[in-house]
Amino acid sequence: MPFSESWIVYEDDELLVVNKPSGLLSVPGREADPLANLVAQVQTRVPKALIVHRLDMDTSGLMVLAKNPESHRHLSKQFEQRETSKQYQAMCFGRPSMSKGSVCQPMRCDWENRPLQMIDFKLGKYAHTLWQVEEQLDNHFKVLLTPITGRSHQLRLHMKQLGHPILGDNLYADLPNQLAFPRLYLHAFRLGFRHPTTEKQMVFEQTADFW
Repeated sequence: MPFSESWIVYEDDELLVVNKPSGLLSVPGREADPLANLVAQVQTRVPKALIVHRLDMDTSGLMVLAKNPESHRHLSKQFEQRETSKQYQAMCFGRPSMSKGSVCQPMRCDWENRPLQMIDFKLGKYAHTLWQVEEQLDNHFKVLLTPITGRSHQLRLHMKQLGHPILGDNLYADLPNQLAFPRLYLHAFRLGFRHPTTEKQMVFEQTADFW
C-alpha cells in the first residue's frame, strides 16, 4: 500500500497528521514487508518522521508523527500522560438497550491466544471506555467511542463484552460477522494534542468512509 498525498491531513515543520488506511500496520511487523507499514511509507516522503503512537492494523484514522526528536519527545509525553484527546467512530452489531454508557473492565493479554486480549478482574490493567449511540440502523448502530485509557484492543474487547461486537472484527466477532464485512468498522476520527513548539491546542477530525 504505497504512500498517498491524500493521507495527509495537516503538516508543518514539526509534525505530520495523517489518515491511516485500514489494513496497514503502524510500525514494521516481524514477518511483514519492511515497507508495509505507515511509518515506513511516510518516511518515503519525510525521511526523519518518527512514530508517536499506534493504531491497530485493521483500524483506520488519525495519527500524528513527529519530524524531529524534540517534537517526538514532547508529543510522546502527552500520550504517556494521557493529555491527548481521542475519539473513534464505529459500527456495531445489534440494538443496545441504552443510548450511551461506560465500560470499565480490566484487561490483559490472553497469552495462550495472542494477540487476543481478555478481561481479568484479578490481573488485568484498568481500562475504561465511554460509548454513545449516534444512529440505530436495522441490525447495527453507529457509535462514538471515547477511550479514557489506551489498552491494546480496548474498544474492540469492551464492545464485545457489551454484546455488540464491532462489524468486521476478525478477532472478537463471530465468523458470520467477520465474513459479512470487508474490514473492521473502527476509525480514529478525532485527535487532539498540544503543538510541541507553540503549545497551541490542536484538534483534527476525519470522518470514516463507512460512517
